[in-house]
This record gives sequence, structure tokens and C-alpha cells, in this order.
Amino acid sequence: MEVSNSYITIKTHINGAPKESDFELKTATLALSVEPGSNHVIVKNLYISVDPYQINRMKTHSSSQKALIDSRRITPGEVVDAYGVAKVVASGNPKFEKGELVVGRIGWEEHSVIKEENLINKLDPMGFPLTYHVGVLGISGWTAYAGFFEVCKPKKGEKVFVSAASGSVGNLVGQYAKLFGCYVVGCAGSKQKVELLKEKLGFDDAFNYKEETDLKSALTRYFPDGIDIYFDNVGAEMQEAAVANMNAFGRVAVCGVISEYTDAGKRAAPDMIDVVYKRITIRGFLVVDHINVYGDFISTTSDQLRSRDMHVIEDIATGVENIPSAFIGLFRGENIGKKIVKIAEE
Repeated sequence: MEVSNSYITIKTHINGAPKESDFELKTATLALSVEPGSNHVIVKNLYISVDPYQINRMKTHSSSQKALIDSRRITPGEVVDAYGVAKVVASGNPKFEKGELVVGRIGWEEHSVIKEENLINKLDPMGFPLTYHVGVLGISGWTAYAGFFEVCKPKKGEKVFVSAASGSVGNLVGQYAKLFGCYVVGCAGSKQKVELLKEKLGFDDAFNYKEETDLKSALTRYFPDGIDIYFDNVGAEMQEAAVANMNAFGRVAVCGVISEYTDAGKRAAPDMIDVVYKRITIRGFLVVDHINVYGDFISTTSDQLRSRDMHVIEDIATGVENIPSAFIGLFRGENIGKKIVKIAEE
């Protein structure tokens, strides 16, 4: 059996803010069968994770492209690979059977041919919606958990600031911090997002950074006794303001710097005198370095979801053709929570 497989590519490398004309929807004929002797697996993609770090893979050059296989540069014309949930439709690999659900590296396309078995794993939904395994129980949740507990090493009662707090990682960091017993303030880019943080997610306070003319003064207002932990998803001037308000032995976990991804002129320049004399730790991290906490993350988060202590915020678009607009929206602040694109019904 053959199908017409729709997929998304970039037309050329993207060195600024992404726009619709940078992407192209293509189709190709794909046989839904595996050659004898092949260990390839063909999957029907169900849900795709849409993540801002992908923009660094689309650039002509980024230092991130040499860090990991998953961050390598994307070649124009090739399918953009991404994390997601899929269903096996044909398999030459005895580890995967037709009809099984899998999670891992698939693509911005309707069907993917998986040529390396270590790119996917069998998925046990554990009674949760499949979208949870793209977000809260996927890379976003694991990143939030590992970043907060392993990198920030919180103590109960500490004061935590989260930037991009209504995003896929930030909203979970804030919830983990509150459930752990910390005082939490988040910032976001709209009144609606601020209300969500305070009224649904339980943040102690939140503010719209777009309404602040002086971020350092704003953080002094919200943290009169200083910040112990800053979970940074933004970089640039927000990081500078947070460091200026940090307490002695404060910790900064640098998860992402979305404000710098599409603007080469934006760079964080924290006061290094503060860093030295307050003995502040600023640490970047990648979740793949924290496989040791994966089991704890899944167990803890599953329990919190079942008890309804953890709230799930998802922003779901539908159709391969809408992946570019979903991706572009990340850089315009249009998403609330985890951005996902639904490709097909299970």
C-alpha cells in the first residue's frame, strides 16, 4: 500500500525571526511496507511537539548545532525531525509491532520511516491522554523537573522567579516549585497569561513584563527580600534584572534564551560583580544529562496528575500544514502552555 505523505521543510536557512515563507509543504509517495531483511519501522505520526530551540537548528550557524545529534543543523529540503507520539504501521524490527504506540524522534510529516531503533521507544500511556506524553510527561516536563530539582536544588520556603512562566516548561517549573513549598513569581507577556498563572496554576504572584519599563525595579517590588532561584527561559535583559535581585548563593538555571534566538543583538550581560560577591551559580543545562532522575520524574509527575495537584496547559493545532504557523507563534508569544500539533487520529 502506498500513501501520499505530506511533510514540512525549510526553503533556506533562517537567521532571524521565522516567517511563513521560510517553510514549504511538500508531498511524496511512501510505501507502507518494509523490505525483507530491513529493520526499519514506519509510523503514522499522531502528535508533534513544537519547540523554540528548533530555530537554532535552522540557522546557517549556531554553536548549539555541534552539541548533540538532536541539535544538528537542518538541511533545507529535508524533513524537520521532532519529538512526538506515533503508531507503528509496518515494522521490520522485532522490538516494534504493528499497532503499537511509540514516542521519540519522528518528523514534521504524516508518516515517518524510523531507520535507527534508538530514536523511538514503546509508549505505555498509563491511562493519560497521548498529548501528555508530548508535554507534561515528555521532554518539557522532564526538563522542568530536572532543571528545578537537579540544577536549582531548592529548599522549602525559597523564593523562585520563573520567566516565560506560561510556556511549556515555565508553567511546570512554577507548579513543581509551589508543590515543593517555595514562594513563586512568574512573568508572562499578556494579562490573560498572568491571570492563568495566579488563578489556575497557583503562582503566588505574576506580572506582565511588557508593562514594565524597568525590569530590575519590577523584580525588587515582587521580591523585596531577594530571589533565591531564577529559572531562565528568556535570557537578555530579564537575566540581568534577575541577577541584580539575587540573594547570596542564588542559583540560575539557564534552560533557554528565547529572546536571543531570533535577535543577534540581544545578549545577557549580568553584573559579574554581583555574581562574584553574592556567589551566584549560573548554570546552563540539557535534559539529556539528567537521565538519572527520569524515573523519579515520571513517578512523581504521574502521581501529581492523578491527584490533580498538577495542571496541564496545552495549546493544540491540527494538521501538518499548520506546523509552521504553530512554530512561528512561539516567537510571537501566541502559545499558552505546551504547543502541540495533532497530525492524525490514533
